[in-house]
Amino acid sequence: MGVSGPIRVVVAKPGLDGHDRGAKVIARALRDAGMEVIYTGLHQTPEQIVDTAIQEDADAIGLSILSGAHMTLFAKVIELLGERDARDIQVFGGGIIPEADIPPLKELGVAAIFTPGTTTGDVVTWVRENVRQPAEA
Repeated sequence: MGVSGPIRVVVAKPGLDGHDRGAKVIARALRDAGMEVIYTGLHQTPEQIVDTAIQEDADAIGLSILSGAHMTLFAKVIELLGERDARDIQVFGGGIIPEADIPPLKELGVAAIFTPGTTTGDVVTWVRENVRQPAEA
């Protein structure tokens, strides 16, 4: 049985990082591409993000981190999804993330990392190709 309706993505800013322009740009690009986007706002805890994703029946969580806390915060979101039996919700992220940190993040279960310079079109394409496909009518 397929899932119908548009892809649902929670876009979140975990931790103390107060810069949300990039998250808002990605949220708008996903929305303009026909996806349902839930933007959680600034200063969200991993618990709040996972709760929102489950309550909203999200297909994916997009995390934006510029503060340098990506290893801790991404890991906590992945851990909480596992504890809540919600590993089917894919996690992707972007921000100021050193290249050396990308392989360990992927080992944790982060599906994709988008670094500065990635186009919104690349993010939209990745979500369309890697997050659940809408059911055929």
